[in-house]
Amino acid sequence: MTTGLSDLAAPASRIDIGPVRRPLLGRHGASVAAAVIIAGLGLLPLLAWALDDPFLLVTATRLTIFAIAALSLDLVLGYGAMVSFGHAAFIGLGAYSVAILAANGIEDILLQTLAAILVSAFFALITGAISLRTKGVYFIMITLAFGQMAYFFMVSLSAYGGDDGITLSNRSTLFGADLLESDLVLFYGALGFLVLAFVGLRALVASRFGRVLRGTRDNRLRMQAIGFAPFPYQLTAYVIAGAIAGVAGVFLANQAEFVSPAYMTWQRSGELIVMVVFGGMGTLVGAIAGAIAFLLLEDWLAQFSEHWKLWLGILLVLLVLFTRGGIAGFASRLFGGARS
Repeated sequence: MTTGLSDLAAPASRIDIGPVRRPLLGRHGASVAAAVIIAGLGLLPLLAWALDDPFLLVTATRLTIFAIAALSLDLVLGYGAMVSFGHAAFIGLGAYSVAILAANGIEDILLQTLAAILVSAFFALITGAISLRTKGVYFIMITLAFGQMAYFFMVSLSAYGGDDGITLSNRSTLFGADLLESDLVLFYGALGFLVLAFVGLRALVASRFGRVLRGTRDNRLRMQAIGFAPFPYQLTAYVIAGAIAGVAGVFLANQAEFVSPAYMTWQRSGELIVMVVFGGMGTLVGAIAGAIAFLLLEDWLAQFSEHWKLWLGILLVLLVLFTRGGIAGFASRLFGGARS
């Protein structure tokens, strides 16, 4: 078939950019799955009360916090095909925003969250603008380098604990009230932000911005050929993901009441990548499910052996090899979802 001048002049929305990857779960299926997972998390405090097990509430909060972090990474990894080994740096920056401001008398969580968003977004903007000039393994290595730079910078801050970290004297306040001293309030605050982040990112990836981002992931050259410059879209996604991860750091600092440079290590970034891959890249709900499953599996295996990391690694390798598309892919096939 020949291509005429009229075809070349067609608007971008009419130009074929190649086969489009259909989502592992349909839009309705993903919404239902997310609702079920979030409802399950929301009922955990009731289960903790029924079992008289306060630690279950602590575990639920931890699951929710890392679900937020994995969700943010899925935007750049699953939709933007950007393998970032420095994503944990944003969590650390958010946590240190709480610790440093609290040490200087600013304890309101809204101000701390705003500071965390601004610092994390600025760091993502600067490092992303440089990292996105590269691609492939070079992008992986440069994000790893920036993450380690942030880690060693925090280690050098002896005024705020250095390598030993810093303990918070108390949790953040809200308009002067000590509401977050309650584990229940902290949990539902984190859960509320998880819902907000999921809904916001769902709308984002379904928008024109998200379609361009996915098109860049699937075929960068064709997207450039039809007039879309991938760089600003990828950089914007990188900044948004960094800001959301920064808020996860705010909740993590309050949950642990302790902040350490260990939050920012490349190993933590690697764990986040595993969570997203385990759950199913490019699904959002898969990132949430992957984070929850990974952490629960980690806790469960630790009860049986001190070498639980070995068994966890073997199990994850088997799951990735034999469960195409992670948890989301398995659920899609189980309930009749289609994938191209």
